[in-house]
Amino acid sequence: MSRFPRFWPVLLFTMLYFPPLVAAGGPPTAPPTVKALWSNFDPRSEPLDIKVVREWEKDGIIFQYVTFHIGTFKGVKARMAAFYGFSKGSGKVPGLLHLHGGGQRASLRKVEFYAKKGYACLSINWGGREMEEGKPGDPNTDWGAVDPTQQNVPGYFNLQPGEKYLDPFESPRNNNWYLLTLGARRGLTFLEQQPEVDPERLGVYGHSMGGNLTVYVASTDNRVKVAAPSAGGSGFRTYPWLLLPEQRKHTPKGDVELFRATLGFQSYAPHIKAPLIWLGATNDFHGIMDDTYRTGSLIPHENVRYAFTPHMNHRFTPEFAVARPLWIDQYLKGTFRFPATPDSKLALSTEDGVPVLYVTPDNSMPVVQVRIYYSVDPDPQARFWRSADALRRGKQWNAKLPIMSSHQPLFAFANIHYQLQEPQPVPFARPTDKCAISSLMHTATLGDLQREGVKATDAPALLIDDFAHGFQDWFTLSPGNPHHWQFWTRKIADPKWRGQPGYELKFDVKSEKPNELVVVVTENFFRSYRGKKQDFTAVVTLAGGDQWQTISLSPGDFKAVSGEGVLSSWTSTDLLGLRAYCDEGGRLLGSKSWAGSQPTLRNLQWIVN
Repeated sequence: MSRFPRFWPVLLFTMLYFPPLVAAGGPPTAPPTVKALWSNFDPRSEPLDIKVVREWEKDGIIFQYVTFHIGTFKGVKARMAAFYGFSKGSGKVPGLLHLHGGGQRASLRKVEFYAKKGYACLSINWGGREMEEGKPGDPNTDWGAVDPTQQNVPGYFNLQPGEKYLDPFESPRNNNWYLLTLGARRGLTFLEQQPEVDPERLGVYGHSMGGNLTVYVASTDNRVKVAAPSAGGSGFRTYPWLLLPEQRKHTPKGDVELFRATLGFQSYAPHIKAPLIWLGATNDFHGIMDDTYRTGSLIPHENVRYAFTPHMNHRFTPEFAVARPLWIDQYLKGTFRFPATPDSKLALSTEDGVPVLYVTPDNSMPVVQVRIYYSVDPDPQARFWRSADALRRGKQWNAKLPIMSSHQPLFAFANIHYQLQEPQPVPFARPTDKCAISSLMHTATLGDLQREGVKATDAPALLIDDFAHGFQDWFTLSPGNPHHWQFWTRKIADPKWRGQPGYELKFDVKSEKPNELVVVVTENFFRSYRGKKQDFTAVVTLAGGDQWQTISLSPGDFKAVSGEGVLSSWTSTDLLGLRAYCDEGGRLLGSKSWAGSQPTLRNLQWIVN
């Protein structure tokens, strides 16, 4: 019997390439901090061994399909596939690393977008999906003896040893994010070695899981001069929400304190030196708004901005999306100057007991609009953000925030919409001449409200929306598509507008031509602690013409998409949607060929039987 453990060859190879900490006279131990985890990794130490699979030119852009060496793990080499592009004859330009999101892949469109803006862009295929326009036999990302892709989902919250992990003992190097960050940092090395790239001007951005990676890379690599994560990278994922203790949090496989100290985004934020903008959606399932602000507050400089699209989940409208390329332009090209985060103050102690949010924007650019929002829902994924009436007094805006009860928390923030000098391009959208950024978010607990004498002055309302302001309290999906449009609101989740027993939902609608309108309500949207998520639909026949048609619906008119049962009450409904069609649950409701223009709506309300 050998006197060496069976894992000794693996341990030896791991120690050669990623030396662990060794306690005096003891076995190897896991690095206990972010600094210790990354102290022995040099992203420049090994040759990249770049191979160009294909090169082509399109509209003045040189594109390359490349692979490069990531590292050697457990004795097996790993390689990354990527798309790289830059403008032909551009000279020295900034380099930008794109990190795709979960279930996605390296993006030629993202490379093309930034190459046209004067960058050399590398989009790495960290997830290993088939490359765009791939051909039989094309090499792809190959992680070899490890697997940090979404084929190994448990690895994102793992510390324990295993077949696809690096260390034969509990360690943050046994986590997917460690390997993915390592691979992304090798991408920065690729960029700085390209002859057309200025190595002193490198940036990184990504969405969702790519947003997570952006935060990891920006905090561990001083070559990053600007960072722009979106819908990801928010910390405190293993901590319970104090204002919503019933929400279940992620539990890592291994020591939770070690996970927090070495892999939690809140532990990386204090190491970020680069200017950073966080794009978000107020109701994002992944980049939690409250936790994003909480994590951002730990960044040790003031070059941080936020841009939160209201009511959305995991996507942005153009005036928010454009903030990212403009932010990158400012710090890598010097062609734009971003306004400062607006000053804001939540006043609880007021003469009439009604809270007020005060907002003073930076006026370095023309202010088009100031929108103030507030909510009383402790669940950031499902809450409805009320639009408050903002009044201007000189350079300051303010809005009263009336509440129905001092036994619920209060949340408030503002969005400032600026006029750009000329329309700017936006990925996957039309150019926009507006840009929006967000204030800090303010939270008042039950104790804060009661201590400051806040009064309950608001009351329930039967009128949900008269549409006098269009769809400002809604989010729209495919609004420009004549057949696939969807209009959604979270307003019915707010206690002010929640339906009660005996209520019917009533609204007026005009449809240019005969159609079927699909009305959808969703129970327990992102509220698994309250019950199972379910969608219910009611199909309304529209006669067409220029006359208003009144529709009245009771809970029993809504059938479960699953085909089992009907809506029992409005009590747990969180979303109300109006759709041209719905093809979920294995059956088509409505039509994929909506006739005529989109419907016109008025007086969405509850009526009491």
